[in-house]
Amino acid sequence: MKNTFGNALKVTLFGESHGDAIGVVIDGLTPGIEIDYEFIDRQLNRRRSKTQVCTQRVEKDDYKIISGVFEGHTTGTPLCIVIPNRDVNSSDYQLFGSVARPGHADYTAQCKYHGYQDFRGGGHFSGRITVALVAAGALIQSALEKKGIFVGTHIKKCAGVEDRDFSDYVSDIKNLHVSQFAILDEEASQKMIKRACEIKNSDDSVGGIMETAIVGVPAGVGEPWFDSIESMLSHAMFSIPAVKGIEFGAGFKCAEMLGSQMNDEFYVDGDSILTRSNNNGGINGGISNGMPIVFNCVVKPTSSIARKQKTVNFIDKLDTEIEIAGRHDATIIPRACVVAETLSAIVIADILIGRYGTDYLL
Repeated sequence: MKNTFGNALKVTLFGESHGDAIGVVIDGLTPGIEIDYEFIDRQLNRRRSKTQVCTQRVEKDDYKIISGVFEGHTTGTPLCIVIPNRDVNSSDYQLFGSVARPGHADYTAQCKYHGYQDFRGGGHFSGRITVALVAAGALIQSALEKKGIFVGTHIKKCAGVEDRDFSDYVSDIKNLHVSQFAILDEEASQKMIKRACEIKNSDDSVGGIMETAIVGVPAGVGEPWFDSIESMLSHAMFSIPAVKGIEFGAGFKCAEMLGSQMNDEFYVDGDSILTRSNNNGGINGGISNGMPIVFNCVVKPTSSIARKQKTVNFIDKLDTEIEIAGRHDATIIPRACVVAETLSAIVIADILIGRYGTDYLL
């Protein structure tokens, strides 16, 4: 099982949704980073369910850093974060050791792990594991901000309601970090919640699009071909449960544009070289050009819905039906935004450390 991501900075996940704990090990961190516990707490709080459209499973996420930190600073040795699971109700999941939930990994896990997998709450495939990613990413994100690099993700579209675009990137990102709902326009937020609740009340779910912006990355980082910025970010984003697509800059709209429309023209602004548009999403040839790195991720509707659905018992090889009980999200996208944000911070930090050395984040 491949649970480690990164080159110069490596992140390894462990644990299952209903096991004793989940956690993460970070290796390759710069020594001397001050741990901003308040920022980590705030990011974890954003990942928890905060509205009526989210699951009623609410964990405290009272994490513990058990290695790699001394007197409030990273030591540079492997840093391990452990997060206990407390609000666990495994009785809702006993059926799924043999009956496949449509849209979930129950059947594929059976094929790969031959019945030895922990199926409770989705086991190692559960979105619960993203808590560890958020804790690790928040630690790194706070260090990046001291270097003038800011990462933010908002709900661009959900339930037929659209948020406004990023305007003042840094200001918008800072506002997202203190928001209870990852959206820039408060009026759109209320409409989105109302519409998602209506969908939930009809025993269904809905997906959406989240937009991420990374600002302050210097020009000249990233690699051509296999370790391009797009490649690394895409690899990471597809690790988030429910992400089914990604586009950078103008993305799929490029297919409808002419070269004269698509090309980002350069100009000089004092000591800086900028572009008049950002259709390439801040990346040329896999390498940052100094403009904001901007990309969208498509998030599918939550797979667990209360409606009766057709499926199979994969042990007895019989057709059957299923109605999924338990505590589930009408849409996962409000909670996925902070995961995309913090995971993006991990990727960018890995690329920067690889370019400038281990001590870059000091």
